[in-house]
Amino acid sequence: MRIGKFAQVNNLSIDSIRHYMDLGLILPEKQGGQYYFDLRCQKALEQILHLKGLGFNLNEIKIIFFYESFGRLTDYEGDIYYRGLFGDKHRKVSEEIERLMKIKDKLNTEIETMSKKTSEQAFEIGINLKNLELFKCSKCGGSLVLKDGSISNNQIINGTLKCSCGAEYIIEEGILRAGDHIDTSSVNFDDNYISDYISLTNASYLDNLHKGLEWSSRKIESLSLNEKILLELGTGMGFFLRNIYNQLPKDCVYIAVDHNLERHKFLKKLIERTPNPKNIIFICSDFLEIPIKEKSVDYVLDISGSSNYGFEHEEFLLKSVDSYVREDAYLLGSFITFKNFSSNSLIERKYRKNFQIKNIKQEIESLKYKLIEERTSDTADKGGRYESFFVEGEMVCSYSFLGKR
Repeated sequence: MRIGKFAQVNNLSIDSIRHYMDLGLILPEKQGGQYYFDLRCQKALEQILHLKGLGFNLNEIKIIFFYESFGRLTDYEGDIYYRGLFGDKHRKVSEEIERLMKIKDKLNTEIETMSKKTSEQAFEIGINLKNLELFKCSKCGGSLVLKDGSISNNQIINGTLKCSCGAEYIIEEGILRAGDHIDTSSVNFDDNYISDYISLTNASYLDNLHKGLEWSSRKIESLSLNEKILLELGTGMGFFLRNIYNQLPKDCVYIAVDHNLERHKFLKKLIERTPNPKNIIFICSDFLEIPIKEKSVDYVLDISGSSNYGFEHEEFLLKSVDSYVREDAYLLGSFITFKNFSSNSLIERKYRKNFQIKNIKQEIESLKYKLIEERTSDTADKGGRYESFFVEGEMVCSYSFLGKR
């Protein structure tokens, strides 16, 4: 019979049969360009499956086939050989069972430890009262005064910050809302998001992202953050904040800005379950309407914030928000860059300068940041469901920058 029928009769895939053929375990005759599988092939396959059921791998099975082919053993010799062979496999399997039982015991211990840990809220993040002096009206630059505030442990959980010009900024569930460009769409942000992101994103892209986060985390941890104000543009799901959270000194202020309210709520609740409170300010607003004082930020953290902004805006984000930043500030940035653009690229031509490494470096230099260290990742040609901004034929990488004015 031909390979398709042979595979069907034995409930196997054609690829499996071809693999056994490539290893020389099944040797069908070839007639007129077609392989024909006879009774010898059937017996060989049955022996393969039998030995696999006993725990032998294909390389071990191949040695057994060699022995049978070259030795043509008598029953007595065969008994001795197989007794030793099966005895050795039995010993190895027993050792493996013992090793796996030890792993099982360790896993049980870990699971018991995990089950004892609570996932309840350890503390509540709001707007710390001592941080009120950081805020200003984004419309007129005036001072903001708290009205109708709900306060818990010096944290404003709900309330309104009002300016004399009439502008109001709502604090809802500890998150400050500013401007009219807030995304309140209901998206399914839950504890499965990270596992979904990993499973639905290309491995090469994930590897680049992982290495970039490691590099950026090491750089920020090497700097003195005590009593400093950090501003992250586009916090997203908090990949960067999660990596450096435990290393943040308690006397620094970390301002996390994102335009998606539900994403902010999810990240805030996750952090509130950790037993290690930090001074985090969650602001949901457009980047150009952040209600903080001019020249107040010591560290700008631009972990793809400018890149995400650049998909829909011609201007370079860092230049647009520079009024918030001190003259001696640090910049830690990570920028999406394209090696090439396809004829059917998803990036409109007028926005492409935001993704060209030469232009990014020029924009950073124009802001007077002096390079301390930089890094360019490997290229990736696929993204995934959550990183679907480039098409087949395009190569992207990330450019990371650490500098100081």
